[in-house]
Amino acid sequence: MIDLFYWPTPNGHKITLFLEEAALPYKIVPVDIGKGAQFEPEFLAKSPNNKMPMIVDHAPADGGPAQVVWESGAILRYLAGKTGMFGGTGVRGQVAVDEWLFWQVGGLGPMAGQLGHFARFAAEKIPYAIERYTTETLRLLGVMDKRLAHHGYLAGADYSIADMASYPWAMGAGMMGVGGDLEHLQRWIEAIKARPATIAAYARAAEATA
Repeated sequence: MIDLFYWPTPNGHKITLFLEEAALPYKIVPVDIGKGAQFEPEFLAKSPNNKMPMIVDHAPADGGPAQVVWESGAILRYLAGKTGMFGGTGVRGQVAVDEWLFWQVGGLGPMAGQLGHFARFAAEKIPYAIERYTTETLRLLGVMDKRLAHHGYLAGADYSIADMASYPWAMGAGMMGVGGDLEHLQRWIEAIKARPATIAAYARAAEATA
């Protein structure tokens, strides 16, 4: 059993996407970031950067004590290694997956996250910040669109943790009106959105907020 410390944000959705695809048993442990639950000492003892998601795997592959993993990209790579699924085939396949996984963690997520903050949540609307992060988010979505013009998924022909990492952020950008006219990106979004595991993953969000 895996305990998933979670709130329904793009980074939280990344992990439920994997867990549903792999049919791994897991329990959601809500971390209400709106109430500052990520700063509680018990949570910080396991996730020192006061961010969710985090997992506690009570049945790690090495048979040892429960394994704690924090940071969404690290969690996805850990789960891919645990199951042998969605992490890329062979050395070159794994390299391709990791390139796009790290691209999301270091680029798309932070830029789209800043756009969401300044455009939707900041008390003061700062035009320069909104323009800067809109422009950079659109540029990054354009990078995806160019890649997807020649590949079914980000790392190639197969669905992978790179797609799971990027999908919630691309969806969020689209909700803010960014990237909706990128043809290949939209094809990719619709394909992932229709997957039964994606539908199930997003439905689990209600468990955290009930």
